[in-house]
Amino acid sequence: MGSVIIGTGSYLPTNKVSNSYFLKHRFFEKNGVEILRDTEDIISKFKAITEIEERLYASEDLVASDIGFLAAEEAIKSADIDPESLDYIIVAQNFGDVAHGKNHADVLPTLAARIKHKLQIKNADCVAYDIPFGCPGWLQGLIQADYYLKSGDAKRILVIGTETLSRVADPHDRDSMIYSDGAGAAILEFQDNDKGILTHKTRSDTFNEAFYLYSGGSSNTELADENLYIKMEGRKIYEYALTNVPLAIKQTLEKAGLELKDVKKLLIHQANGKMDEAILKRLFKLYGEEQIPEGIMPMTISKLGNSSVATIPTMLDLIMKGNLENHTINEGDILVFASVGAGMNINAAVYRY
Repeated sequence: MGSVIIGTGSYLPTNKVSNSYFLKHRFFEKNGVEILRDTEDIISKFKAITEIEERLYASEDLVASDIGFLAAEEAIKSADIDPESLDYIIVAQNFGDVAHGKNHADVLPTLAARIKHKLQIKNADCVAYDIPFGCPGWLQGLIQADYYLKSGDAKRILVIGTETLSRVADPHDRDSMIYSDGAGAAILEFQDNDKGILTHKTRSDTFNEAFYLYSGGSSNTELADENLYIKMEGRKIYEYALTNVPLAIKQTLEKAGLELKDVKKLLIHQANGKMDEAILKRLFKLYGEEQIPEGIMPMTISKLGNSSVATIPTMLDLIMKGNLENHTINEGDILVFASVGAGMNINAAVYRY
């Protein structure tokens, strides 16, 4: 008996932003010292490290709840269900609705309440709430949904991840080139079979790692504004993820009684291309394996960037709809979802399709 994904949806913003967009930017170190190196060289090195060529920004008239609603609509259509039959709407987000040209979060009411309103759901027993859990938020929503479904508290749940990181990125910070906008959604239903979520694992490391991702002022101290932007300790995050994500995946597979060789696809949060590849290599090393099967880890970051909570559900939807080249999922396939992000939080889940 399992929590089965019966529909998926995503929203990809139409505004494609290539790396050349940043050529006129002035970049600064976190201590406020301007980086005098040629900007083209900075961007070239950035691409080599992250593999990002372009990212997507939401149009000026849309906020996170809007694009989350659009992804939810697609998921409902895909599942062919009555939205009134939903017992929960769980929305993963970290910055709320941020209007174009603004920098402050609007989270009253919650994005889940706004999306339920946009869906015109009248059922008061459909509980809508948000999860601010860093980039692993959507997957954590999936894990919470699994608990509800297996406890008998719910029969059908919509889990959404939506973010507009472009509006909280410091234009004078090189890391701003990582961030993107987007939304993804999935509907889970309890079914009496051996499919769906098998096991999952979550961990939060806050003793030394809590502020590897944080909010701070612009790196350009010449700015007089009091806005807060997303900031990161990139090297520390890389080392933390490389050490802990493969271990979490292994522990989750062991709970399911499975081996790495049983896994058909690893859908990992699209944070940094080189980091994800290093995590995959470390995972196979934990099993004493050197040969990595081709196509086991789909990647979208080069064209979609890092849209935080939206990366995994978007990638899943693209594969399910046949829109991610050379990647398919077939009945019986074992999938692993994994993510890492602010908190610092890590989670993983094993799923049988």
